[in-house]
Amino acid sequence: MMNMEQTMEMISDGVEKGREVALTALPLYHVFAFTVNLLGFYYLGARNVLIPNPRPLSNLKRAFENYPITWMSGVNTLFNGLSNEVWFQDSPPKTLKFASAGGMALQSSVAERWEDVTGKPVLEGYGLTESSPVITFNPLGKTRPNSIGIPVPSTQLRCLDEDGNEVAQGEAGELAARGPQIMKGYWNKPDETAKTTRGDWLLTGDIGVMDSDGYFYIVDRKKDMVLVSGFNVYPNEIEDCLARHPGIMETAVIGVPDGASGEAVKAFVVLRDATLTEAAIRSYCREHLTGYKVPKSVEFRDDLPKSNVGKILRKDLRAQDTAMRDAS
Repeated sequence: MMNMEQTMEMISDGVEKGREVALTALPLYHVFAFTVNLLGFYYLGARNVLIPNPRPLSNLKRAFENYPITWMSGVNTLFNGLSNEVWFQDSPPKTLKFASAGGMALQSSVAERWEDVTGKPVLEGYGLTESSPVITFNPLGKTRPNSIGIPVPSTQLRCLDEDGNEVAQGEAGELAARGPQIMKGYWNKPDETAKTTRGDWLLTGDIGVMDSDGYFYIVDRKKDMVLVSGFNVYPNEIEDCLARHPGIMETAVIGVPDGASGEAVKAFVVLRDATLTEAAIRSYCREHLTGYKVPKSVEFRDDLPKSNVGKILRKDLRAQDTAMRDAS
């Protein structure tokens, strides 16, 4: 309930009680959909249009045609997919005020394309199940590209080093959050709780930075970082680069064992242009990335493993790659 009020405060300048129509493509047992789409828009007296299954994306077509959608939420893959649907490009929703993204990194190319198609921004936020979930959100009218925004009311956020000390402004560190929406602990799991909390602070496991105005930016998941010859490589940066290639539909990046450098970068790619080769992709990356960040290998896929809300699952790709290596 507290997180619902915190989130509603962040969007209060852009919503009207009794007049909003929310499109909910996320399942209501997902904590964001429950807190914001269900409780928040119920509080606003909004109409909520529920999509039982957003795959294929054509399942959303009738909702946009039949209802004056003013607000919607989703993950990067949803906004990327809709922006590439011909029916959506031909008739983008005219009543849409804004959309909100979370759950995974919002790629800058996806955000730019969405705004080109709809004329409205995607407001990125950040949170975890353990924080009910919203910790930060971009203020309406004050959105910063690639930023997850500022802490919601009554919330503190810090970037910590490996020893738990706060890093200097502008330096990367693990995000730790404190506020009334933070969990007390994991049910009957005191050891797991001890690993994730420090007093009333939640250790998120995400690496982020704060700029001079108090806006935060996600670097990547701490456990997803790839160590290449002693250099830290964050998959989000490489995925964002690959997503800008016009011949690539979707991508995911992981670290794999490498005898020479300890770990190497591997990219999984779903193509839009079937003629694109591994050599061409690596050449493209060399133009935009430092050498040690360029994927050493590229694997083409028809699709990528996703959660039930559409989040790409790197852990499944790592498991599949490990199984393939063990088998060979």
